[in-house]
Amino acid sequence: MFYSQAGARPRTWEASPSEHKKWVEVFKACDEDNKGYLSREDFKVAVVMLFGYKPSKIEADSVMSSVDPNTSGIQLKEFLDIVRKKKEAQLYCSEVRHIFTAFDRHYRGYLTLEDFKKAFKQVAPKLSERIILEVFREVDQDSDGHVSFKDFEYAMNSGQK
Repeated sequence: MFYSQAGARPRTWEASPSEHKKWVEVFKACDEDNKGYLSREDFKVAVVMLFGYKPSKIEADSVMSSVDPNTSGIQLKEFLDIVRKKKEAQLYCSEVRHIFTAFDRHYRGYLTLEDFKKAFKQVAPKLSERIILEVFREVDQDSDGHVSFKDFEYAMNSGQK
């Protein structure tokens, strides 16, 4: 019930012209020999430049396996699509954290049933206490009476499926 009805839906996000320009500049900077594509190592450098972390072997393997096998690497169009999706995911995670923090009014790092009741009273005032209790129990995966950020994030992500 909760996952299908109350799950967050990610919005389609488009880069601003200046951000798009920055991505193209990073692509060109990482394509040192002007090959027209990024190798695996070039891609890793680009991710460091744009997101501040070195992608794991698994992430790099995943990206490289999705590349057109008729090319030698990631072309600009593919790169821009990959970066847009990464940025969208990053923004979504930030939004989920923001929602959790808004519900966690006492800054405890977890939500109680009372926190849920107060939050739902604001966003869905006609929702019965029985439904709120069902939602809370469904989200509280380990049944400890607290919804951790991990529980909350899992519920929000499951709602997209």
